[in-house]
Amino acid sequence: MQRRYSLKALAAVATLAGLSALPAHAQDTIKVGILHSLSGTMAISETVLKDTVLMAIDEINAKGGVLGKKLEPVVVDPASNWPLFAEKTKQLLGQDKVSVIFGCWTSVSRKSVLPVVEEMNGLLFYPVQYEGEELSKNVFYTGAAPNQQAIPAVDYLMSKDGGSAKRWVLLGTDYVYPRTTNKILRAYLKSKGVKDSDIDEKYTPFGHSDYQTIVADIKKFSQGGKTAVVSTINGDSNVPFYKELGNAGLKAKDVPVVAFSVGEEELRGVDTKPLVGHLAAWNYFQSIKSPANTEFIKKWSDYAKAKGIAGHKDKPLTNDPMEATYIGINMWKQAVEKAKSTDVDKVIAAMAGQTFKAPSGIVSKMDEKNHHLHKSVFIGEIKADGQFNVVWKTPGPVKAKPWSPYIEGNDKKKDEPEKK
Repeated sequence: MQRRYSLKALAAVATLAGLSALPAHAQDTIKVGILHSLSGTMAISETVLKDTVLMAIDEINAKGGVLGKKLEPVVVDPASNWPLFAEKTKQLLGQDKVSVIFGCWTSVSRKSVLPVVEEMNGLLFYPVQYEGEELSKNVFYTGAAPNQQAIPAVDYLMSKDGGSAKRWVLLGTDYVYPRTTNKILRAYLKSKGVKDSDIDEKYTPFGHSDYQTIVADIKKFSQGGKTAVVSTINGDSNVPFYKELGNAGLKAKDVPVVAFSVGEEELRGVDTKPLVGHLAAWNYFQSIKSPANTEFIKKWSDYAKAKGIAGHKDKPLTNDPMEATYIGINMWKQAVEKAKSTDVDKVIAAMAGQTFKAPSGIVSKMDEKNHHLHKSVFIGEIKADGQFNVVWKTPGPVKAKPWSPYIEGNDKKKDEPEKK
């Protein structure tokens, strides 16, 4: 009897082991990887993107899932550690067998992940503005390229409405995104007749917290003519930088600061009253008036309260990378349904030309060739309540130029990824 029972138990274990070894497409769920820093210097920005993916997954599952299967999130914490991003990607693709990954914020994390997704033929949706100068078959870029954020912001600050800036401080965190963006902006400013002596470039490390000297230097530099600051500071360093601006009394009417990585979430822990009038350039703001945005904000508010998400359960905020994340997962869902498969190559082909009504109220379109979204650009002024008042926008969506015309040799590069 005992022996017969043991044989049955062994048979059951063997059956279960066989099931667990089935390929991902034969499982009951479709696994979705979420690769965002939940600790370290970038957690201030990235944690909410993890929650945005989870909200979208709940929403998709409530409507029947994808191809008749529920989506199963696999959440990992790369902890603002750039080599760890690559290791976690290997785990998601090799061990967890996810069909797609939504993740990364900094370009250095994306650059760490890129060779892994290419080698393992994975699929990454990257939701944050970046420096361009990259195209990969295995990545869809739902954030802005420089011509969809940085160039329009500088144009605005040079205009009469933006204050007619003549001198420029390019201030960023010391890594690839700020340095490449500022290389593009320096070339662009020089093409507009700005002298080298009227451009001051400064960098600080990740996690930098003492901006007293830098803000004093900006004040001094601004005495030589109307000055604007272009900030590509990333992560929690934005909090001490903006606090120091307030302490130094550096007001927007004197030296406007336009930021590319500061939105509603980053301003949460800052007294924004001294910062009124400083600017951010994005492709979405929470304050945009549209029925689609009202619905998105309500969805997020209800979800944050139901899940008890820190900060958001009491003061729910939405921002640009959240919108880009939400667009990305919904476009991926549509592409999987069009392809009738989660096979990476089939989904990539089905992504070309996908459209989705974005929370901004504008129909976002994935370019047929270059894996970037066509996006409208908005410039917003910080208000006393930490929200933004839109002061300028493009007439409609702008096609991304991943290869900037202000970098030598880019005119010979193709506007589509190489087929590998």
